[in-house]
Amino acid sequence: MNARQDRSVARLAAVQALYQMEVSGAGVEAVVREFSDHRFGGDIDGSRLAEADQTFFAEIIRGVVADQAVIDQAIVRRLAVGWRLERIDATLRAILRAGAFELWRRPDVPVEVVIDEYVELAKSFFNGPEASFVNAALDAIARDRPTQPYEPE
Repeated sequence: MNARQDRSVARLAAVQALYQMEVSGAGVEAVVREFSDHRFGGDIDGSRLAEADQTFFAEIIRGVVADQAVIDQAIVRRLAVGWRLERIDATLRAILRAGAFELWRRPDVPVEVVIDEYVELAKSFFNGPEASFVNAALDAIARDRPTQPYEPE
C-alpha cells in the first residue's frame, strides 16, 4: 500500500476506535494498543489485515479525546436547530469528530482531502443522507477553523 492508502485505513480505524471507546468506555491508550497489536497488518484465518499509518491513527484518537469539548462545539454549531449531538448516531459522531480534528489540527492535509475521505467513510457505513450531512458539516467546520491551528488549553 502507499502512504495515502495507509492514511485512509488509519482514518477508518480511528472512526472504529472512537466508536468503540464511546460504547465501551475504554480508554485511549488501551484502544490504541489494541488496534496496534491486533488490527493492523496482522493475519486472521489466513487473510492479511490492512496496514495503516499507526502514528496518524494514534494522533487522531488522542487528539479527538484531548480536544473533544472544542470539537463537539464546532459540530453542534452545524446541527439543525433543536438537535443535540447525542441524537446523532455514534458512528456518525465518530466520523464528524475525527474529520473536525483533522480540519482544525492538520493544516498539512488539504481540506478537500479530509472532507472527501470522511464522506467516503460515511458512505461505507450508511445508505441514506448521512454522507451529504458529513460533507456539509465538515465543509462548514473547515470554514470555521481558526487561522492558527487550535492549541488545547
